[in-house]
Amino acid sequence: MEQTQLKYLVFGATGNIGFRVAQRLIDAGIRPSVFVRNAKRARALFGHQVDIHTGDLEKPGHSLHLALTGVDGVFLLTDGPELDKQDHAVSFAAHRAGVRHVVKLSTLDVKTGIGTGPWHARGESAIQESGVTYTFIQTAGFMSNAFGWSDSIRREGVLRSSTGTGKIAFIHPDDTAAVATAALTTRDHDDQALVITGRIALSYGEMAAKIGKAIGKPVSFEEISDRQAYISTVEWAGKGPYTDALVDIWRAVREGKMDTVTKEVKRVIGRQPISFDQWVAENAASFQ
Repeated sequence: MEQTQLKYLVFGATGNIGFRVAQRLIDAGIRPSVFVRNAKRARALFGHQVDIHTGDLEKPGHSLHLALTGVDGVFLLTDGPELDKQDHAVSFAAHRAGVRHVVKLSTLDVKTGIGTGPWHARGESAIQESGVTYTFIQTAGFMSNAFGWSDSIRREGVLRSSTGTGKIAFIHPDDTAAVATAALTTRDHDDQALVITGRIALSYGEMAAKIGKAIGKPVSFEEISDRQAYISTVEWAGKGPYTDALVDIWRAVREGKMDTVTKEVKRVIGRQPISFDQWVAENAASFQ
């Protein structure tokens, strides 16, 4: 008898991590469903390899119920200071629909209360309250955050940050997606929180030097104050909780509170995390 293929629903499938999770499922011969705001963008990314559901988690309704019908597992990616409301809506609707498992992309900062940690802590609590089986992927910051340095590196050969000599173990987005997909498809990590980081913790100065080596020109590090970091972030992100969270994270890096390194990536997917050097080599053109 032919085994029925499990059905997965991916939230945030047009973004950095959600796209990678959906693509990994496709590469494994699985046809996932995706829940997006923009169907045209999803179709451009995935062609006809996915089933597309459109809706808005800030106004969940019948579209969410339809998307969850018949689904076995969910990859949930939410953002913003009120993401717990979205996590609540999805997890409670998933439990009612008979979904067996929700994998939430969270942050390792839930334990420290730094930055966006409190947002995700509330989201995790909402999912636990729903009664659905869960896995929380408590991830370090992504290496792709370094794209935010590209303009100043290209124009001036400098990386400015309020992080001082503090270190952080950024993780490659592919590693985050690989761990999330493994949790979703193997069910080996039900009702667990997986704290995942990159291979080693590096200072922003060390990362600047690695970028400089990859592009063949010196890249210096210039320390700025929290106030300067806030003002420069407001220019592109505006005032509000997100900017406050970023400045809080950078301060925590400077104070040595963000240098956590774990072995969870290797334990879950059987290989070492991808190095920052490799990420830079893959993306050197963005800094030249």
